[in-house]
Amino acid sequence: MDRRSFIKNAGLAAGATAAATTLAAPAIAQKRIDMVIVATWPRDFPGLGTGAQRVAARIEELTEGRIKVQYFSAGERVGAFDSFDEVASGNAQAYHAADYYWKGKHPGWAYFTSVPFGLTYNEHNSWIYHMGGQKLWDEIAGGFGLKCLAAGATGVQMGGWFNKEMESADDFKGLKMRIPGLGGDVLAKLGASPVSLPGGQIYENLVSGALDATEWVGPWNDYFMKFYEAAKYYYYPGMHEPAAVLSLGMNAKWWADLSKMDQEIITAVAGEQHNLNMAEYNANNGQFLTKLIKEQGVKVREFNDDIYDAFGVAAEEVFKDVRAHSDLANRIHESMAKARADVGGWMNLSDGPYLAQRNRVLGI
Repeated sequence: MDRRSFIKNAGLAAGATAAATTLAAPAIAQKRIDMVIVATWPRDFPGLGTGAQRVAARIEELTEGRIKVQYFSAGERVGAFDSFDEVASGNAQAYHAADYYWKGKHPGWAYFTSVPFGLTYNEHNSWIYHMGGQKLWDEIAGGFGLKCLAAGATGVQMGGWFNKEMESADDFKGLKMRIPGLGGDVLAKLGASPVSLPGGQIYENLVSGALDATEWVGPWNDYFMKFYEAAKYYYYPGMHEPAAVLSLGMNAKWWADLSKMDQEIITAVAGEQHNLNMAEYNANNGQFLTKLIKEQGVKVREFNDDIYDAFGVAAEEVFKDVRAHSDLANRIHESMAKARADVGGWMNLSDGPYLAQRNRVLGI
């Protein structure tokens, strides 16, 4: 190639590059994806709020800002319990919540957070990831225009805060208690009056006497909520939420329009936070339980066997009602129950006996 031809071809190549650059700039700009996340938690609230905020920040970080995330805590854009409709309608792209809040729309939603006498965190993971749970979650969510992923967990929760000692199942009659999900339905069978309130409204209702009792999460979160100022009796274990899995619920059309890569990134972020959140609760609950007892004079009590037996009978009545609701509700329950028997049966030979013997030997 002579010098004149080389210069001519080089000029054409430079022109093509310049044209490509000119065209690429708006094309790249068009690839930016807006994602509004509305949460059911107070801003910066330990574990629940901070975990949801981590999800939002991590999605934007891993996509290098291509997915631009705006995060709104409860009440900043919509009320906590309005987040479902905000996302299903497409007004926002995602929520971070506990899906049992939506049991009024379909009782099957409760199973993907936690149900009475249900799955622990490890059992729930086995069900969701390997035993058909995610497929059923997709089915119920798809019916409402949503796609959900596990994106947080709190583990076995405490039974709640009470302004009196609970000595028998009869003590629940007439009790006004904040307890959402199917756990609230169980207490209703015992004569209680369950109330579903977002976290930010619990304290004022407990202090004013509008509530006689409340459950929330566990020592770490409950310490910051200052429930001990109105109720000194702290009961365990909570039959109502042995896993308390949190959900990143997304608008299904928005999700379907994402590239496969972006779907994989969001799935990875949800899974990462699911694991980190549970580890965070385990790391903090013990030390804050000590603070509640030593600093605030909280009296920790265990529900006796008679109360737990009454819980069990009432739970079976609730499950009978749920299964009669629809074929989908029945299939969700049966799938959960099989996972509980299979995984729980194994853990009854592994984790349970090991922990009992280890703690006996070490005096824990």
